[in-house]
Amino acid sequence: MPPDASHDTADVPPEYALLVVDMKEYSQIPEAKMAPTRSDLDDILATVFAQCGIDEATKLDSAVKDRGDGAIFVLPARHAARLVDPLMGHLCRALQRHERTRLASAPPIRLRASVHTGPLEPSAHRGDAANDTCRLVDSDAARQAMTAAADHRVPLAAVISDTVFRRTVRAGRTPDLGAHHFQPATARVEGKPDFEETCWLFVPGLAPAVISPYLTADNADAPAAPARRSSSARTPEGGTSGKRQDSVRQKGKASGKARLVQVGRDYITGPEQS
Repeated sequence: MPPDASHDTADVPPEYALLVVDMKEYSQIPEAKMAPTRSDLDDILATVFAQCGIDEATKLDSAVKDRGDGAIFVLPARHAARLVDPLMGHLCRALQRHERTRLASAPPIRLRASVHTGPLEPSAHRGDAANDTCRLVDSDAARQAMTAAADHRVPLAAVISDTVFRRTVRAGRTPDLGAHHFQPATARVEGKPDFEETCWLFVPGLAPAVISPYLTADNADAPAAPARRSSSARTPEGGTSGKRQDSVRQKGKASGKARLVQVGRDYITGPEQS
């Protein structure tokens, strides 16, 4: 019996990993400096992809869609974990190097980034997954995380979909990042009442306790992150007591400006920054 062609449209398309980057305050850059700034960002991203061992970022048909102030990258689904770790760390450091070396007349580059996975119709790579990745990066939660990052002089704030978080971080596929590095939140976008998704916020170098005061009540009602098992629960003989850790977290919640610096899988306190 021949196959029923009427069911072809019911087949689920291939799945891809998506990365969206969006420049903060790009519209405020003078027009004459927009193209050079965007070129700098493209160079940074090309270098970061190479550092992560990703060489398919621009080789899929229509894989990179220009947003003017950023881009949507479509990659093979197997790269989902690399888009979280090590890409976010490499990207943050590259942006910090750019900030140190840019001319005073050149605009700074600060990014919101989102990572998601889902099916997309080839070859135009259209589908809900692309729309949702853009909504994540435009969400109130992502913007509030960006405010936390900017207040602490960090040039990057990332939002990870719950699907990616479960498949990568919680599954143990991000060697340098664990669940305790992420702040759970709910992504919502003004004017899109049908969009409401659990997400996970990450600002390199900032603990969730520093990010959480920046979230509104509506965006901070996701379940708490899984309990961590790490050296920060060591006895005093190990160097860090649970009581001291609680004190540090409370300071972060109270001021919104306490800086906790990531060292390996743990955090150490640093000076407050205005």
